[in-house]
Amino acid sequence: MSLHDDAVLVLKGYEDQPELRQVYLDHLAAHPDGVWKACTDGHITASGLVIDPERGRVLLTLHRKLEMWLQMGGHCEPGDVSLAAAALREATEESGIAGLALVPGGPVRLDRHHTPCAWHLDVQYAALAPAGAVEAISDESLDLRWFPYDEVAGVADASVTRLVEATRRRLGV
Repeated sequence: MSLHDDAVLVLKGYEDQPELRQVYLDHLAAHPDGVWKACTDGHITASGLVIDPERGRVLLTLHRKLEMWLQMGGHCEPGDVSLAAAALREATEESGIAGLALVPGGPVRLDRHHTPCAWHLDVQYAALAPAGAVEAISDESLDLRWFPYDEVAGVADASVTRLVEATRRRLGV
């Protein structure tokens, strides 16, 4: 199955945010290349919020180009077999944490936002940090930092705050 086909199936199975979900599906129907960065009309991206529910915190990256605190994530790559795999790859690469596991149930949220390269139609997952996880900064980050849930709104934008809230609801924490 192609990444494009996987994205369509994932989005058809996603039951929240029906209007935005339809925007994503319409985009993929109109753009066979809609999962790739080369699609200048916008493209699907995958992200993963790294969460440590045992310690009540999330790991955010200070994005090198955007200079904003964000969850890990980015463009799909040719080796990605699914959106979930892309989100897990991005979360692992950008956090430096081995052994992350996606929270069951598929995407937590969708978020469409404009970036310097194009519109990003982000499919947002959450990844559980293993016990004793130690982060390591990547080339894409200016900084990595764990934030208690109640501090996220003070450093990150509303999109990240909504993702943290949705993840906490999913996990019941």
